[in-house]
Amino acid sequence: MADLVKLYQAKLLTPFAVLGILIEEDWLTDIEYLPLDTQLLSPTNHLAKEVCNQLKAYLTEPHFLFDLNLHIGGTTHQRRVWEAIQGIPTGETTSYAEIAKQLHSAPRAVGRACGANRLPIIIPCHRVIAKNGGLGGFMNASDGNPLEIKRWLLQHEST
Repeated sequence: MADLVKLYQAKLLTPFAVLGILIEEDWLTDIEYLPLDTQLLSPTNHLAKEVCNQLKAYLTEPHFLFDLNLHIGGTTHQRRVWEAIQGIPTGETTSYAEIAKQLHSAPRAVGRACGANRLPIIIPCHRVIAKNGGLGGFMNASDGNPLEIKRWLLQHEST
């Protein structure tokens, strides 16, 4: 079976990736990291334009607070992890183990929930790192471009 072609409502260029914006009705459902050579797409509706404007504001000012209608699916555990992640202040990090302890869960389960996050940057899973201070994983990867994106986001927020 062929992969379905996703119909993005915008594709925004950032220093680390092209962000593919997916919207259903009045809800932001997904932000996807696409390769830097992906063809850009101007916002096709008002909400996509607002999402792009807010992402640009974050890229200029890492302490920017997003105010968007989010469609957050996921399991009960995933939503609890994502809620905990949203409580990590800009410029700070916490470990998978610390979130697991807070939620009476396991670090690997927290990592899987981070990997399932469909709204990165807004739900800042890049702020979750390994207990030893290493980066840990990102976007279900333990090396390569995803970790470069995580490094960029953390450095951006530490300035």
